[in-house]
Amino acid sequence: MKVLLLLGFVGIALAELTKFEGEQVFRLKPTTDEHVTLIKDLARNMEVDFWSPESAELVTIDIDVDIHIPASHTSMVYTILNQSDMEHEILIEDLQAQIEAQRDGPRVSPRSHTYTKYNSWDKIQAWITSITSANSNLMSRQVIGNTYEGRPMHLLKIGKQTGSTKPAIFLDCGIHAREWISPAFCQWFVKEAVSSYGTDSQMTSLLDQMDVYVLPVFNVDGYDYTWKSNRMWRKNRSINSGSSCVGTDLNRNFDAAWCTTGASSDPCSNTYCGTKPESEIESKNVANFIRSNKATIKAYLTIHSYTQLLLFPYSYTFDLAADHAELMSVAQGASNALTSLYGTKYTAGPGATTIYPCAGISTDWAYDLGVKYSYTFELRDEGRYGFLLPESQIKPTCEETMLAVKYIAAHVQKNLY
Repeated sequence: MKVLLLLGFVGIALAELTKFEGEQVFRLKPTTDEHVTLIKDLARNMEVDFWSPESAELVTIDIDVDIHIPASHTSMVYTILNQSDMEHEILIEDLQAQIEAQRDGPRVSPRSHTYTKYNSWDKIQAWITSITSANSNLMSRQVIGNTYEGRPMHLLKIGKQTGSTKPAIFLDCGIHAREWISPAFCQWFVKEAVSSYGTDSQMTSLLDQMDVYVLPVFNVDGYDYTWKSNRMWRKNRSINSGSSCVGTDLNRNFDAAWCTTGASSDPCSNTYCGTKPESEIESKNVANFIRSNKATIKAYLTIHSYTQLLLFPYSYTFDLAADHAELMSVAQGASNALTSLYGTKYTAGPGATTIYPCAGISTDWAYDLGVKYSYTFELRDEGRYGFLLPESQIKPTCEETMLAVKYIAAHVQKNLY
């Protein structure tokens, strides 16, 4: 009986893997109100997965709009777009083929973790244990709580142990499940920090004077789900009472003008804000940790993809932050440092004016709590691959992003007191 049950579960697991054959990603370039209305009508009348911006409500004139369309609707969308005078192109011809191509090159042993491939949650969790024990003089780990589905949220602490409390930087990755390059960066950062301590004077100075907290995967349940079931999943995996739609957007769930703009109260939306601020256990766990350590946490960095932006508060209002001039100066310096390696261009600025207004995001919340240096990175690329950045780009993306993170960290270090 047990064997039959087990086989049944295996069958369910295999059957649940979402396929995307023939599905396409279009880039639309609205330049008139009619174009904006057309896009919103498309979203209302069919299943449209917004890649950038994150929902139909955020579509405005003169921004690129990247949308993923189901195979059953691609020809109709193509016809509608051709009949309109809106400029458009197909970024991804076959989403399933691109998903398969994303993990390019030879596969390594299924049990081994590597920094230049995307790693499943199981591999990341094993890596967390092994890298911490291998660098116990410089690293420790704790669980800051469990996820909705009961997985541990591991937080790494990197820094020279001095016996006293040190100022700190908090870095998190993977708040949106499908943004795989984000957790890849957190793993890379940890590797660089421990391997260059003692040889890289800047990293050594940083870790002597400060601690860096790293949350390698914020949305563990969602990330695991993108590996095992639906590669395009964004939210967490909490059940929404009274709805068949699952999940909340953890980056709309913070107490920063919660659910007022750029977020949805519809549980079926990709930008669903939840039932109240910190309704989700994952955002509550992170907020509780930062709140209880706010005396020492001097910077908050959160890593997303894609669009090549370095953003800072505010996103929920067009008003400039009190520290706008300094935040902008640091963001521009960090962007220049990033560009210096491979020429990758980033745009720096406050969230609301640089992309679009949205409320309930983690950087605005952290800034309002008193963490002055709060930044959101939107990593590569500008849309050619979107969330499906090939593995061949992990190394260059992480290398250039390290330069920006180290630039910000150096500024924070110089301005501690």
